[in-house]
Amino acid sequence: MSSTVLRWYPKRRNRDSAADIRRSRGEGVVSTIVFSLVGLPNIDHTTSLVNSQPPPGRRSPATGRRSGLAAYPRQPSVHLTEDHEAFRESVRAFVEREIRPHADEWERAGIFPRDLYRQAAKAGLLGLRYDPMWGGSGLDYFATVVLCEELAKCDTLGTAVGLMAQAEFALSVLADEASDSLKATWLEPAIQGELIGAIGVSEPGAGSDVAGLSTRARRDGDDYIISGQKTFITNGTRADFITLAVRTGEPGPRGISLVVFPTATPGFEVGRKLDKLGARASDTGELFFDSCRIPATNVVGVEGSGMRYILSHFAGERLVIAALAVGVMEHLIEMALDYGNERNVFGTPLLGFQTWQHRLAEMATRLEATRQLTYQAADLLNRGDHTGEIAVSMAKSHAADSVKFVAAEVLQLHGGFGQMEESPVPRYYRDVAGFSIGAGTSEIMREIVARALIQTRAAGTKERK
Repeated sequence: MSSTVLRWYPKRRNRDSAADIRRSRGEGVVSTIVFSLVGLPNIDHTTSLVNSQPPPGRRSPATGRRSGLAAYPRQPSVHLTEDHEAFRESVRAFVEREIRPHADEWERAGIFPRDLYRQAAKAGLLGLRYDPMWGGSGLDYFATVVLCEELAKCDTLGTAVGLMAQAEFALSVLADEASDSLKATWLEPAIQGELIGAIGVSEPGAGSDVAGLSTRARRDGDDYIISGQKTFITNGTRADFITLAVRTGEPGPRGISLVVFPTATPGFEVGRKLDKLGARASDTGELFFDSCRIPATNVVGVEGSGMRYILSHFAGERLVIAALAVGVMEHLIEMALDYGNERNVFGTPLLGFQTWQHRLAEMATRLEATRQLTYQAADLLNRGDHTGEIAVSMAKSHAADSVKFVAAEVLQLHGGFGQMEESPVPRYYRDVAGFSIGAGTSEIMREIVARALIQTRAAGTKERK
């Protein structure tokens, strides 16, 4: 392998240039130094990026939206089969056909069309891990990971979040714990994209502290009467039903239950659609429940077991966010590779400068570390290993930090273009800000990991004694 030679030389100037005239007069002139890195691919840098049109079949590197983005050199994984990779191609085609062409429009509207749920259902995307009896595909967590990695590249991350809020957040606990009657009424139509679901846990005074929720469900004969408030609910403004966390008993975790709440119930009201920093194409609402009466048969699983169900299914939500982060980082690095090779500074592509090569290497390293943590978590969840919760907490917290780092670096690489709303780069920069908050803050994730380590050590010490 030949060694790489770094050369520097002053930029050649026209003798009649204004700069040379100033120099001849002794006026202050700063020497311009550029670097040429021998060994880079031979790229044509003769045409101005600003004034040129992109090659046929591609779009402007300023926007990043084009069919010819350089593919990130993702290595084969021992966890993914040929079926997983075939599914990846199917999801990628769905994104290119059904989502990416509308990304700008949906971001401006602050919502995507309801019909997209039906289209996603036809593509088999809303019930991957669920029983085929109810319209699911019976696949594993790696199918969910692949789905998220590719959905994340749609240039409207809010749309991906809205779809996954249904596919994983709202439906997973119903698939595992609900009665057959509830599955037939709510789960199956949701998998088919005919109904939109949401998960309703967060309240103004209870986010990370789920056990502190106060929305009350009071038993009245064969019904429950629900009163309270929820906030930050994804899909909340147009959901047909909500998998709702309510207090049916004593204070604390043992008094919490989950119910299926139809939003057509009298007394229910959407307060407002929340205006968010990012993920703008997904609707997020604050919800009010004023003496809403629902059948007691709408309880999911066993009354009083809601906290256990919530915590066990948080793992799937956290895996989704980690996998979305992997997809976002891969997509952003692809944009960086294209733009960094085509954008010239002093006659040299941006990626010809060592500082950007090092930053690119750091981005790729963070991506691959996140991918491995995410895949390990998916593997443990597939096997039902009790350490899966710890692994997915590690994956999510690391993913949230890493994707924000990569988004900031790619934004900086794009310079002025990175500030333009026509580019998906600043959009992703905003979108990923919520990854360290949703489905459990990064602080809570680290608390889970640290607590597990401390408890394991304490148990080991006790055994040795």
